[in-house]
Amino acid sequence: MNHLLIMPVILPALVAPFIIMVVRHHLDLTRIFSVASTVLLAAVALALAAQAADGTVMVYELGDWPAPFGIVLVLDRLSAMMIVLTSLLALPILLYAIGSGWDARGANFHALYQFQLMGIMGAFLTGDAFNLFVFFEVLLIASYGLMIHSGGGRRFQAGVQYVVYNLLGSTLFLFALGTLYSVTGTLNMADLAVKVAQMPAEDTALLRVGAVMLLLVFAIKAALLPLHFWLPSAYTNAPMPVAALFAIMTKVGAYSILRMYTLVFGPEVEATAGLSEAWLLPAALLTLMAGAVGVVGSKKIGRVAAFGAIASMGTLLIAISLFTQTAAAAALYYLVHSTLAAALLFLVADLVMERQGHWITPQLPMPQIGLISALFFAAAIALTGMPPLSGFLGKLLVLDATRSADLATWIWAVILIGSLITIIGMARAGSLLFWKGYGLPHEVEPEGETGAEAVAARPAQLPFVACFGLLAGLVGLTVFAGPATHYAEETAAQLYAPAVYIEAVLGEEAQ
Repeated sequence: MNHLLIMPVILPALVAPFIIMVVRHHLDLTRIFSVASTVLLAAVALALAAQAADGTVMVYELGDWPAPFGIVLVLDRLSAMMIVLTSLLALPILLYAIGSGWDARGANFHALYQFQLMGIMGAFLTGDAFNLFVFFEVLLIASYGLMIHSGGGRRFQAGVQYVVYNLLGSTLFLFALGTLYSVTGTLNMADLAVKVAQMPAEDTALLRVGAVMLLLVFAIKAALLPLHFWLPSAYTNAPMPVAALFAIMTKVGAYSILRMYTLVFGPEVEATAGLSEAWLLPAALLTLMAGAVGVVGSKKIGRVAAFGAIASMGTLLIAISLFTQTAAAAALYYLVHSTLAAALLFLVADLVMERQGHWITPQLPMPQIGLISALFFAAAIALTGMPPLSGFLGKLLVLDATRSADLATWIWAVILIGSLITIIGMARAGSLLFWKGYGLPHEVEPEGETGAEAVAARPAQLPFVACFGLLAGLVGLTVFAGPATHYAEETAAQLYAPAVYIEAVLGEEAQ
């Protein structure tokens, strides 16, 4: 077995308790170990991605117990792509939190950050549906701690709502897993795929119930309308670097839908036929429009970023809900883009909030307004899908993939109109924040929670380095769109040919 495969889970799981027990009272040492762990995590993820690039599916059997009886981690092109994206996203966000001083505003930030990475990496690598639930719970616990980091009444209230809503989703997850286990006798994903395919059509009523409940759970994680209500308040009130990391958490839900409903409940499975057309696709269209309208109506910069993330999830789930190989390839390219763009917008929102507060109102020009306005302009272009950045290419791929869909006219109309509304909302926010303030009399002091003096008193280079690092990722995704789309197409082809995955996990049991 390739022991490197378990490193993305083990590394943050070991570093987090080490930080708590050994170096938590020494902030500089805590930062050093946290950054070193995240850099090493990125190196491991890139090495694993290189090994999976040729289409090889690697399996790690914990305790040397073979599937379906033992716990397995599985690496294919999709999981490799997701762990690389997570690690390369986590590093600049961590550097931003250190440079802006957010990590010092509360206890145990770095330990919780590492636990969060452990949960995300585990969710992407696990080959077992029950352990997907376990890693979801690790995510929930760590994300709650990160969300209420540095305290505050509103932050605590939003955190409680976030936890309660997600605990309801976790309860539904357990019901779904219990239902599936009662029908199939297994929760290993590859074994589930074999058992579901062999099940007679007349015995699939409970199987459909389990599949529907599972889809609802993943829809909650992906913030799909009408199950998205937790996201705007949670992301707006969380520390913005934490919200930037949370940009990958909604993708865990999208990943889970893509994984389970191509491997286990594929388009050919009669028990789950029609789920996409009946619910998932219409809900994705409504999610996109709700996010776009929310961007226009938001009066706080944090809510603009949160609703922008919802709109991008709507576009992503439109492509996923078609469950075709072409649409999946477009979805994978757009997934990478939207994660980087949403994270960048959250960090830019924090730069604005640190200088003049939450509200989108004309105020005197803030410190470093030139750099911040340029970053906001780039993030807005990326998230709305305007040229020349990768969002434009991603939406073109999604539109092209939906041409033969039954609701193609509706899909095109919603995506184009939603993009226009989002552009208007971003333009409104940008003009109020960065342009109209020049007309104010200079004796008026800018409002803000920390003030310009606090900003000027701390080193400001590292937050900008982190933001430009994310922007460089978007530029790279645009410049290398050809290789990126080729990888996405190969990944989609592997998803829609699950026999290789099943054989790698089960071996002779797959026959």
